[in-house]
Amino acid sequence: MFAILKRELSAYFGSPVGYVVTAAFMCFSGFFFYVQCLTAGTSNMYSVFQSMFFIVLFVIPLITMKLFSEDRKYKTDQALLTSPVSIPAIVTAKFLAALAMLLICLSSYIIEGITLSFIASPDWSVIFGNVLSMILMGSAFISIGLFISSMTENIIIAAISSFAVNVIISLIDSISSTVTVPFVKSMLESLSFQSKYSNFAIGIVSFSDVLFFISITLLFLFFTDRVIEKRRWD
Repeated sequence: MFAILKRELSAYFGSPVGYVVTAAFMCFSGFFFYVQCLTAGTSNMYSVFQSMFFIVLFVIPLITMKLFSEDRKYKTDQALLTSPVSIPAIVTAKFLAALAMLLICLSSYIIEGITLSFIASPDWSVIFGNVLSMILMGSAFISIGLFISSMTENIIIAAISSFAVNVIISLIDSISSTVTVPFVKSMLESLSFQSKYSNFAIGIVSFSDVLFFISITLLFLFFTDRVIEKRRWD
């Protein structure tokens, strides 16, 4: 498992993908931090975290698009499937590699918090709460992207499909506001990623929100496991 994790991490920085993704995330984060904190003269980073929600929708498909689709395209998945490593271990290793990439990107928040501490008194509980929320929400998005990557050998299709699903998820709040049937409206609201992320952004850490993101992550990791298991026996 650790060999696969190391291989995937090396693959990110053995190509431009890892550098481009990290640079893009940090550039957007730095831009929002400059405009919404430094220029505005406030130590409240809430608006920065809210703005970065939409950047994550773009970034995570770039992180996950190659995880399984590239192996399938170049037939290197056969070596994985016939190795002594179990399917859950393979899926977990690829998931952790993508999560590690996200953690590298999220380090920008800590850098910004330290920068802010030289000129103001940032609320570190809110900053760490938002890092936690981004890890939880990011894990859910990564597991969805991983599942989509396992369904195709085309990297571009994997990226576009993941992005499309992410956009649909982000629009759940807007869709639910137009629904008049109480049951359907309540169901859509319960699936909202953005509302749960917003709770973290203002410092509200709810066990139900944490459980929601963990459940989504585990569910799609299970789906991915089933897809790969099926391919092993095809």
